[in-house]
Amino acid sequence: MTRLASKPISIPQGVEVTFNNGTVLVKSSKGEFTHNLESFLKVEMTENGLMLECDEKNKKIKKSKMLWGTHYSLIRNSIIGLSEGFEKKLQLVGVGYRVKVQGKKINLVLGYSHPINYDLPEGVEAEAPSQTELTLKSKNKQLLGQVASEIRAYRPPEPYKGKGVRYADEHIIRKETKKK
Repeated sequence: MTRLASKPISIPQGVEVTFNNGTVLVKSSKGEFTHNLESFLKVEMTENGLMLECDEKNKKIKKSKMLWGTHYSLIRNSIIGLSEGFEKKLQLVGVGYRVKVQGKKINLVLGYSHPINYDLPEGVEAEAPSQTELTLKSKNKQLLGQVASEIRAYRPPEPYKGKGVRYADEHIIRKETKKK
């Protein structure tokens, strides 16, 4: 049995979860998410929260255990996203590297001959507390990670000087300079 899915998912105040014919609907004032569950998974409401149960004949099958944990994480992330939201912070390290947010566009200057304009998808908000910091916020964890990854891919951090776009909590392993 998966260790994570054996624990209940706590449902905070203001979030409503309903289950109907293999579909879980998570709703709050911020929006809603729907998840279609596999046929062998059942949802049960307890006093501690929401329990995701697997039927007995599928508990020993590896693919069933993997899907059980995946659906557990998807439902838990949608509950957290609708109650608290998710946030990713990016740092720009390098001489002349800077970021500016203009509505739904992010203007990046990353040492290329031209500035990079990135259009934010619906559901992701950005703010730049300083010229070298970017904060992305969203209720959808997958979409937020995808946007942060695409922005980081424009100039990933290099190991010699550490220049590039990095996550705020990322540690770059530095290399010694090349010698003759």
